[in-house]
Amino acid sequence: MNNKTTVRATVDHVVAPVMTELELARLGGGEVAYIKTLTSDEALNMFPQIEGLPKGIPLFSLHAADGTPIALTDTLQAAIGHAHEDELAIAPLN
Repeated sequence: MNNKTTVRATVDHVVAPVMTELELARLGGGEVAYIKTLTSDEALNMFPQIEGLPKGIPLFSLHAADGTPIALTDTLQAAIGHAHEDELAIAPLN
C-alpha cells in the first residue's frame, strides 16, 4: 500500500497587487519608452494636430512608459534615434 498523501490547496482570497496601474505606468520615470507601429488613422487619433498625413504608409510612434505619445515618425530608425537623443531606453512590447 502507498502511504503518499495528496495535498490540495485552495485560494479563498485575492491578493492585492504589489503596485497600482499608475505606479506601474510611472515605473519608467522618464527613462523608458516604447515604439508602436500605427496606421495613418490611428496616428490621426493620437496626434490630431497633424495635417496632411499620407495614407497607406506605416508610421511609428514613440511613447513614454506611461503611454504618453512623444513623437511620430515615418521610419523605425527615426523613432529609435529620437529615443536615443532623449536618452530613453527602449522597452520591447509583447
